Amino acid sequence: MDKNILSIKALTRYIKMRLEGDERLQQIWVQGEISNFTHHSSGHMYFTLKDKDSRVKCVMFSSYNASLGFIPKNGDKVLARGSVSVYERDGQYQFYVSKMQPDGIGSLYLAFEALKRKLDAEGLFAIERKRTLPKFPRTVGLITSPTGAAVRDMITTLQRRFPVAAILLYPVQVQGKQAAPSVARAIQAMNTHGAADILIVGRGGGSLEELWAFNEETVARSIAASEIPVISAVGHETDTTIADFAADIRAATPTAAAELAVPHLDELQQQLRHMTSRLDRALTAQYYEPAQRLDRLSQRLRMSMEQRLRQADQRYQRIYRRLTVFQPHEQVRSLRRQLDSHAKQLDVAMQGLLHQRKLRFAGAVRQLDALSPLKVMARGYSLAYRESDGVLMKSVHETSLGDDVRIRLHDGILHCEVKGTQELAEANRAKEE
Repeated sequence: MDKNILSIKALTRYIKMRLEGDERLQQIWVQGEISNFTHHSSGHMYFTLKDKDSRVKCVMFSSYNASLGFIPKNGDKVLARGSVSVYERDGQYQFYVSKMQPDGIGSLYLAFEALKRKLDAEGLFAIERKRTLPKFPRTVGLITSPTGAAVRDMITTLQRRFPVAAILLYPVQVQGKQAAPSVARAIQAMNTHGAADILIVGRGGGSLEELWAFNEETVARSIAASEIPVISAVGHETDTTIADFAADIRAATPTAAAELAVPHLDELQQQLRHMTSRLDRALTAQYYEPAQRLDRLSQRLRMSMEQRLRQADQRYQRIYRRLTVFQPHEQVRSLRRQLDSHAKQLDVAMQGLLHQRKLRFAGAVRQLDALSPLKVMARGYSLAYRESDGVLMKSVHETSLGDDVRIRLHDGILHCEVKGTQELAEANRAKEE
């Protein structure tokens, strides 16, 4: 049989191998319109992508389409990313899709719309859930970045409009992966401690990606669960986030949020003067205890303002005392006292150790002195060295007549010449004779 003749299976596999080996056909983006869309019970999606000139069959397995932010349908124009291969059974090339998004609509926008629909269906944006903002908040909580123009604008506006209100800043991250958990924890902490009468949650302007923390589900649910009324103040007037829908009221900018949070003291005074004027005219017109009623109203107003100022001062004193308790210099002084005590103990221990070492050294010196050969020599012994090579002689056989020797005594050295030698046995016999 001719070796050039291929089976259909071999031919198909060869074509598949060549297509999958072509890097230009792997992980590419394709633009087209969906038709013949089928979402199989297995979870896989089968469809055709077409344009005015051609079409290609596509498959998107369930492991990939589970993370889609939208439900594809016939007629949708999409961008699909994937690779070209061959379905061997039918001998037909297909486009295997791993990612897909609507053409012209970003994936972030799709995620935004999907979460918005989900939370709206749960009722998190319902009007009935919205809380009424307090008219005269004693403390305004700011949940935002501690740096930047937004926080400065809010603080400046609050102090200018209603200086009697305290400002409590809870610094958070407003951008990046940790921003959403940081904002959610801050809202929960503010509610746990009940330290504020109203909360402003937000940041300055930015791109959709930079504002994305306020489109996270965890932030929206924390805002909806807050017992303290929340004003959303994210970005500029044209920016809209999920946090805006979950909040009790949405402000166009952080500065506008501060204006919504507190009344303007000058406006209150003007209203008061206007009311007083109207009251004065009414009382004057009716001649009905004008002085007494005006005095009572003035006194009530004065008492109310004094009470609010006292409360504000008491809150300040409590916060000041709490800060005083945790002042770091007290802790530093305590640690310094501990350090001094340890230093004294160490000094005493070192002195004792040095004294013991001195005693041991003195004993060792005495032992060495007792064993010193100089001590032995002082009792009448001496050492004899051969002058020629300086060797210590231990026997009379180590020298000869006429040799020069050096005798070491305890107090000096003698230079001598050997006149004769006598062994110990001969010396003993000489003594006996």
